[in-house]
Amino acid sequence: MNAEELLQRYEAGERDFSHENLIGIRLEHVQLPGINLQGAYLGSAHLSRTSFVGANLEGAFLYGADLSYTKLIDANLSHADLTKANLQGANLVRAQLPECRLSGARLSGVNLRSANLRNVNLCGSNLEGINLRSANLSGANLSWANLNGARLSGVRFEGAILSGIKLAGAYMNGVDLHGFDLDGVDLSEAKLSGCNLSDSVLTAANLSGAQMRVARLIRANLRAANLTMALLLRANLSEADLSKADCSTTDFREADCSQTNFNGALLEGADFSEARLCGAYLWSAKLRDAILRRTNFRGASLRGADTTGADQQDAILTEATMPDGTVFA
Repeated sequence: MNAEELLQRYEAGERDFSHENLIGIRLEHVQLPGINLQGAYLGSAHLSRTSFVGANLEGAFLYGADLSYTKLIDANLSHADLTKANLQGANLVRAQLPECRLSGARLSGVNLRSANLRNVNLCGSNLEGINLRSANLSGANLSWANLNGARLSGVRFEGAILSGIKLAGAYMNGVDLHGFDLDGVDLSEAKLSGCNLSDSVLTAANLSGAQMRVARLIRANLRAANLTMALLLRANLSEADLSKADCSTTDFREADCSQTNFNGALLEGADFSEARLCGAYLWSAKLRDAILRRTNFRGASLRGADTTGADQQDAILTEATMPDGTVFA
């Protein structure tokens, strides 16, 4: 079937073109809302700037197709083969894409807000700056994917694979990453306010400049992580491991660091004003010029810590072990 015949039949009211052989067809700049192309063969098709709003493309073969700037809002692309397809600038808001093939696809500028990408393989994909707000990425493989600057607030990541992912400057406020393995991941300058990172592995991760207001990091493993200039205002880091972490000039104001491990951590210039460090471990921690105003160190251990130049005005040190090994009365 050629383009002229398809458009004539569509204009006459026909919508079912399922399983048709349309390889290489040219259907650019046309309006085809609600069309049924389930299982159709559209390899290398030219579909740029065409409207497929609400279309059914389930299981369609779109290998190498040009879908740049197409409107695929509410379209069904589940199980479709989009290998090496050009989706640059496409609008896929609320589109259904579970288990579709996207290997080698061009995805720059794609809008995937509220899209369903369950179990999709995006390993190594360049998704920098794209809109994935409220999308479903459960079970997706995002290993080594570039999501720097991506908008990810409200995304579902249950069961997703995130090893080696790049998330620098990403917008992830309120995202649930509880228990995820993010070892060595770049989250510098990321927006993580209200994010749940409890029980997650963030060893050697880069969180420099990250915004983590009221984030939950309970029992998180942040050993040797880079948190320089990060904002952790009122965050919950109780029982977290920040041993040997670099927290220079980090903002911990009003944070809950009860029983947190800061052994050997670099905390120079860090602000712990009104923070809770009850029972925290700060053996050999570097607290030079730190702000410790009204910080609660009840029962904490500061053995061997360097507090030179630290502002300890109104700090609570009851039963704390001091740097020289004595216990404060």
